[in-house]
Amino acid sequence: MNPHEALTEIARLLERERSSRYKSKAFRAAADAIADLDEAQLRDTAALKRRKGIGDSTFAVIQEALAGKVPQYLTDLRAKAGGERASLLRPLLRGDLHAHSEWSDGLTSIDLMVAAANDLGHEYFALTDHSPRLRVANGLSAQRLREQLAVVRALAPEGVTVLTGIEVDILDDGGLDQETDLLRELDVVVASVHSHLRMDRGPMTRRMVAAVSSGRVDVLGHVTGRLVEGSRGTRPPSEFDPRAVFDACAQHRVAVEINSRPERQDPPDDLIALALDAGCLFSIDSDAHAPGQLSLLDYGAERAEKAGVPAERIVTTWPLEKLREWTGSRR
Repeated sequence: MNPHEALTEIARLLERERSSRYKSKAFRAAADAIADLDEAQLRDTAALKRRKGIGDSTFAVIQEALAGKVPQYLTDLRAKAGGERASLLRPLLRGDLHAHSEWSDGLTSIDLMVAAANDLGHEYFALTDHSPRLRVANGLSAQRLREQLAVVRALAPEGVTVLTGIEVDILDDGGLDQETDLLRELDVVVASVHSHLRMDRGPMTRRMVAAVSSGRVDVLGHVTGRLVEGSRGTRPPSEFDPRAVFDACAQHRVAVEINSRPERQDPPDDLIALALDAGCLFSIDSDAHAPGQLSLLDYGAERAEKAGVPAERIVTTWPLEKLREWTGSRR
């Protein structure tokens, strides 16, 4: 097995299971460290051990791969991932409208995120880093977002189409945390509540309805803000009138996100049912912060399938042309 490919796959699988970011970064660093080495250099064990970025675990993976074996570390991770049930809906998904790079709080470069999207066979992939008020996530000012747009528009990857975007914070009054003209330039706008999650039900409802009624939002992200498991602990859902919010989403053709991160499971099943009844569109998104997390779409697809969401109501099953017509109607 190719050692570089083994290290990269391990990193992606560690990212998928939301393992320690230091573990996945260590395997990515090791992959970078050997990227330009030929086989003779890889087999020089003394020099390899001295190379910056190579530790005991990554050295063992390289040696097993050079011996023609699938490294045990990789075998164990594959077995864990392989035990998950695939849904019939998953192959119908054509892309992902919510993902982050190291420009905000993601772990890797845009290039690595795009390469992973391409490897998954995505037709399109939206880069949606955070907006400026979310300082803890290194949110993008208007200037930094414009710089990122230039980078994204200069990309020419084979296969996947990279869409410009943002995950814009919904402000307390329902406003959006970015310049209006700049939002209009983007292909995709995901709007999410990240602050004052315990706001009273009435003001929270008005806040969310104002955002989805603004004419500048395509997707309402992780609707309740809840956390049900994981390293960040748990967090109860925000309180709001879901019928009022989903009626506004349906009226303005804003998709309700089915967030694929297992620690979120957002919206809860009962709210997916309410959104279905209200006539909403849906977007199954990974909310990936690392390349390996793009494959979390498996979880979102399984939840949507169990909830009985029709494929035609899921915008991420639509071909790119239809998707652009939908998002373009709000620009």
